[in-house]
Amino acid sequence: MDQRLYIVAYDISDQKRWRRVFKLMKGFGEWMQLSVFQCRLTPKQHAELIALLDGIIHHTEDHILLLDFGHAENVSPRVVSLGKTSFTPIEHEPVIV
Repeated sequence: MDQRLYIVAYDISDQKRWRRVFKLMKGFGEWMQLSVFQCRLTPKQHAELIALLDGIIHHTEDHILLLDFGHAENVSPRVVSLGKTSFTPIEHEPVIV
């Protein structure tokens, strides 16, 4: 499967829109901390996520970053994690249909 690892960080000025983005992101990745998610996405999922986020945010007030770390199977991020939780890249899980 052609998945890439993304870190998605967002700054949403309105609490209602922030909750909508948070709920949407929970369907695409793993919550890491406030307004930051880790996602494994195919090109189709990436395009879908961008389109959905684009429909929620106000472009003059909000900001979202999608950081591409490369192919999920080959990624080896060098991350410094301080505090209560360490960083672990999410693993590929089989999908049972």
